This record gives sequence, C-alpha cells and structure tokens, in this order.
Amino acid sequence: MIDLKGADLSLLVSLDALIEEANVTKAAERLNISQPALSAQLARLRDLFDDPLLVSAKGGRGMVPTPRALELKLPLHLALKDLEAVVKRPPAFDPLSADRTFSIAGSDYMTAVLGVGLIARAQKLAGPSVRISFRTPNPDLIAVQLERGQLDLLVGDERGVPHGMTIQRLYGDHHVVAQRKGHPRGTKPLDLDTYCGLSHILVSNSGLGSFRGHIDEQLEKLDRRRNVVYSVQQFILVPMLLQTTNCVAALPSRLLELFTGELDTFALPFVPWGFTVTAAWHPRFDADPAHIWLRDQISAVAGASPPRRKGPRRNHR
Repeated sequence: MIDLKGADLSLLVSLDALIEEANVTKAAERLNISQPALSAQLARLRDLFDDPLLVSAKGGRGMVPTPRALELKLPLHLALKDLEAVVKRPPAFDPLSADRTFSIAGSDYMTAVLGVGLIARAQKLAGPSVRISFRTPNPDLIAVQLERGQLDLLVGDERGVPHGMTIQRLYGDHHVVAQRKGHPRGTKPLDLDTYCGLSHILVSNSGLGSFRGHIDEQLEKLDRRRNVVYSVQQFILVPMLLQTTNCVAALPSRLLELFTGELDTFALPFVPWGFTVTAAWHPRFDADPAHIWLRDQISAVAGASPPRRKGPRRNHR
C-alpha cells in the first residue's frame, strides 16, 4: 500500500515551484496563491521532510536550495509530470482533434530524409493543432531531455543513442561518393588512388570544424589519406557546394537519393562501414498514445523493425 501520510498533492506542487524559482514571491505568483499562504506551506514542507529545504541567500535576495531539496528536484518534477499526464491525458489520441506539439532531435540529414515525409503525413492525418518541431541534438543534454519529455524522439545513428532508451530501427544506410554533373574526372568508377587524389568536402557534426571523419578512419586502416579541403556542419549544404566546385563528398546514400537530378554518385573504392538509423525515446513513453502515433508515422516514412531497449554500449564497427 502506498503511504503518503502528511503529504498532500498541493504541497508537493508548491515544493516543485519553490525549488525551481528559489524565491517565495515568484513561486507564489506562479502558483497563483498569496505569499503568506506559500510561506505556511513551506513551513509544513520543512516539517514533512525534516529539512529547511530553502534558506535565505546571502544579501537577502532569493533563497538557496539545501542538498536535500536538490536531491528531490528531479524525481519530484518527473513524478508530478507523470501524474499530470495521468490526469490530463485522454484515453486515446485523436490526431485530428488533439492539441499537441512533438519535438524531434536529429541532424539536417534526418530532417531532409524523414522530416519531409513526416510533415506530408501529418498534413493528411492530423489537425491544425498538431505541431512538429525539428531540433539539433545536444549530446550532453539529450538523455535528460528525453527523460523529461522535453524531446519526444532522437532520430539518428544508433551509436549516438544514450543507454536505457527504447530504440526502433528505421533503416540501414552507407556512404557513397557524389560529384557534380560534368565533373572533369568523368563518370568512370573510382579507384582508391583517384579517390584519395580528389578534393573533398566533409560534414563535421562536432561543431569544431574538424577535417577528419569516419571515412578517414577507414582509409587509415588501408594506409591511405584523402585531401579534405572544406568542412561544414550541415549535410544539406554539401550538394549545393558540389555543384559549384570540382570537389567530391562521401554522403549517406539515402540523402543523395534526393539529388539524383543534380549529382552523379559512385560507390566508394572500398567497403564502407554501414550504420543503422533509429528512433529512440525514453521507456516511460512506450505506451503513450500520442507518442505511439508519432512513431508510427516515422516508421511508415522509413520502413521499420519492432522497437527494443538500448543496452550497454557496444563496438558497432
């Protein structure tokens, strides 16, 4: 039996606001109650947890959470969000009448390959109050954002999925070489010497402007090097750059399918490492009807396998 003696829900909601704001006046305004009423609740919370929870900051401006309050912050907030979902969530998700915003993290490659199709499906199957936000993932924050529901899905290479998430395979892909139509080297298949002697454009997701990527790691195993002269962060820029230069680029094959009329493509002169594109989410959303609807739409665009739980990291190469 669950025992919550002395802890009513309004007290816990107030504690969540107090810890977040670290200011009784601001928390009271957020909760739409008077400051004296919230001060009285804070006194009850201190008795309940046998801890001051918040103490006056030096200089008298605001308050500082105690270690106990900081320890409570995340689990309390997540518990209240889950309870809110239980209370507010309708028994089923109707995309035609729902008011819901979905947030998906992924590179511009993923947005180009899957996002366009997802939007097309949403326009046919969902009402005007279903909105979709595409965001660039932050590796340092992605696990927390998925857990808190700030992001619904992470779409990308399975190797970038945090431990403990549920994942669904969308498709497998590999890199091929692209060059502009009318490139002076012609359209013959590439051999290794020719490939290494060309000027290359690389997509660096690190944000550091790196001139080295997975292709270079593979070439090093063959005791070879290529000449990378340009580094960009966006995949979608590369086709435009290729059309105005004599450079080549190794890009995911599914992305290059969008540019068959503008670019010529060729197999790499070695067997490239493949990679698996997945959709990943926190397990607490496994049974959420709205979440299931979103995942079904992406699966329909990509073609997908059943979901599974992400275990400890392994060497995927």
